[in-house]
Amino acid sequence: MTIALGTPGLPLSRARLRLAPSDGGPHRIDGAWWPRTDDLTVELPDLLRGLPHAWSRIIHVTVNGTLWSAFPGRMLVANHVLHLHHSTSSHATPTACLLAPGMGRWDLVVVPPQTEEAEALHLMATAPPPPPLPQPQPQHDTASTAAGSMPMTP
Repeated sequence: MTIALGTPGLPLSRARLRLAPSDGGPHRIDGAWWPRTDDLTVELPDLLRGLPHAWSRIIHVTVNGTLWSAFPGRMLVANHVLHLHHSTSSHATPTACLLAPGMGRWDLVVVPPQTEEAEALHLMATAPPPPPLPQPQPQHDTASTAAGSMPMTP
């Protein structure tokens, strides 16, 4: 079964989304998403519209199946087929894994829709990791640099 959603000209995303900084390299968790309902077919188009263009075209989404009401194996969003998969582990942290083949994978913590606002905002604020610390630059021996990178002898 395929469901067609997301036509051009729709308003911008209403997704409640917080992403890790894009300049920090790869992250284990790339952000947090707080959907408004447990209907994945309603929530995904908003999520996808809210993602940065650098995330490319997402064509596979895997979610924790226990968090969502029933959903089809694929749906049409903005004229692109989106394949939907679910994990069945009831002990897993609710996540959404977004895949763009050849471009990357992004993992979002999913804050359950029924979560109280104060707790959800706390979870959203703490889910993405802080940007990595700058790496120290290697120190060069100024004497060898001045001598044309020739090794110094004692």
